[in-house]
Amino acid sequence: MITEIRTELLKVRTTRLSYGLLATGAGITAMFSILESARAGAGGANAPDPLYTTSGFGTVFSAGIWGLLFAAVLGVTVSTTEFRHQTATLTYLATPHRNRVLTAKMAAGALTGTVFGLVSFLIAGGTALGFTLARGYRVPLGDATMARFGVGHLLAGALLAAIGVCLGALVKSQLAAIVAVFVWAIIIESLIGGLFTATRPYLPYTAATNLAGTTLGGAAFGPAHTTTASGAPLPFVAAVALLAAITAALALTAAATTTPRDIT
Repeated sequence: MITEIRTELLKVRTTRLSYGLLATGAGITAMFSILESARAGAGGANAPDPLYTTSGFGTVFSAGIWGLLFAAVLGVTVSTTEFRHQTATLTYLATPHRNRVLTAKMAAGALTGTVFGLVSFLIAGGTALGFTLARGYRVPLGDATMARFGVGHLLAGALLAAIGVCLGALVKSQLAAIVAVFVWAIIIESLIGGLFTATRPYLPYTAATNLAGTTLGGAAFGPAHTTTASGAPLPFVAAVALLAAITAALALTAAATTTPRDIT
């Protein structure tokens, strides 16, 4: 299995798309981090609270949701690129046990997803710290909270990437799977969370962003972004367990239905 994982990691490292997704996620994270930091405390209906407050400082961290979203997209490409470029046959000839290939791709996707999570954390956290200190404010979050946000970014990136791998294995079409990721995160979860606020903590993308320090509802788009959520985010361990269970369910479904099929 170690050999298979190394092979999949090599594929990720030697694919330009992987670096393009990382650069895109990092760029969008940086843009929104700077915008939120600049607007913090400016007043107005939609302006974030000042950076010396916990809510204002945490709002800047919400920009990291973009890096996590692109981690899921990266996971999709890990499992669909071979079907797109018709190299799956060679991979399965080298490793006839297809479930081992799927497991290796999930591991490689998760490891790469931690890089996306780390980059998002460093950009969002660095921007928040830089603006806060530059304005002469005291950082409102303690070291333990910052460390939890960092670990949350790593786990969220890994788990979302693994989910993306499983989704790609189920769908096989790279375009369809990537569209599904964006539609689910940006539209469907926002609709469900806005209409049924009690379900919001249990939505996978929302739970992942909560791990990374985003407030409940902070990752929603449109009117749902300002809708008052009922309840509180899932505890850290519960959110990890939820995402792990979703990953396992998708992996088992792909292993039982899609993976054994004729690759043509």
